[in-house]
Amino acid sequence: MIKIENNEACFVQLWLLLERTRLLLQGQCRRYCIRHVLKLWFPAEASDDFIWEVCLRCEQAGWDELLTPSLYPLKHRELLRAIVAVKLGIGMRKVKLRELDRAYSIAFPKSTAINKNKKKRTT
Repeated sequence: MIKIENNEACFVQLWLLLERTRLLLQGQCRRYCIRHVLKLWFPAEASDDFIWEVCLRCEQAGWDELLTPSLYPLKHRELLRAIVAVKLGIGMRKVKLRELDRAYSIAFPKSTAINKNKKKRTT
């Protein structure tokens, strides 16, 4: 469906795809959860092992319902980090968080920016 890369352009596409997937599943009266998202995005690869690995890395259960990405972005941020890490075979720390957070601001311009790990400078 989409080529997964560790850069801002790919992250913007992933954030937008999350919202489209939420609307699609809502229209089909299906649960918006990690398991259904992965089965829609990666139909050939979405085995139980793949889903388990993503859920383990993002520390969420596969059947737990996700909330709207534009209003509650932190769980979705961890989900996208886990998907990129598993698909590329890299560690969670190697996923570029600043670019992922900037991509959220681009995908949802009217939402508050994510700045969870932002350090404040004292002057």
